[in-house]
Amino acid sequence: MTLRAATVRVLLVEDDQRVARINRDLLERDPDVHVVGSAATCAQGDALAQALNPDLILLDVHLPDGSGLGLLRHWRSVGRTTDVALITAADDEVSVRLALAHGAFDYLIKPFTGARLAELLARHRGRRLPTTPGQQEARLDQGRLDRLLGVHGRSAEPLPRGVDPHTLERVAHALAGAGGGVSAEDIGDRLGLSRVTAWRYLEHLVRTGRASLEHQYGHSGRPAKLYTPTPERPDPPE
Repeated sequence: MTLRAATVRVLLVEDDQRVARINRDLLERDPDVHVVGSAATCAQGDALAQALNPDLILLDVHLPDGSGLGLLRHWRSVGRTTDVALITAADDEVSVRLALAHGAFDYLIKPFTGARLAELLARHRGRRLPTTPGQQEARLDQGRLDRLLGVHGRSAEPLPRGVDPHTLERVAHALAGAGGGVSAEDIGDRLGLSRVTAWRYLEHLVRTGRASLEHQYGHSGRPAKLYTPTPERPDPPE
């Protein structure tokens, strides 16, 4: 079974073309990440953000025609709520505090590692709320809000040994986008994980109520284990 890709559409705003190419290459090592545009100035970044409506914007601070922090402030003032992360050499506390105050959800200081960039992507995925086609904007219960804030799983019981929170959210996200019951092998193929690893994470989702398990019997006599995400509980009527 082929799972529907949950693509992360990224806009880069970086004036150093060499750095922009390196960042694009690092990002697109993940088959579910697509860099939809690259801008070298604030003006270009603003125009592309409006035209492309990306899921994630990676923004530099020092740009030829202004500050990325000013661009971020402008986006928030006009109601653009796209996830924005700073990737910059600006390592002063004022820049970091301003970025966070204006709604940046992450901040990477150059040079950074590929693993840290992958963690940024995992955090972005963990903040995305699953939706179905035609679904109207929903009210948030605490569980959905915690996911948006990136604090899912920090309360209640700690994760068991060997369960990485970022991999867990990747598995949960892939399961939510599968469009039906899928096996551990399906999820493993989709995310580049072994079947056993995918099974371990899926079983954890079942134990914590985020997924359900169904046994499907075929001609071989051995039942297939199919996993589906647990639907979000509807909001209580007012």
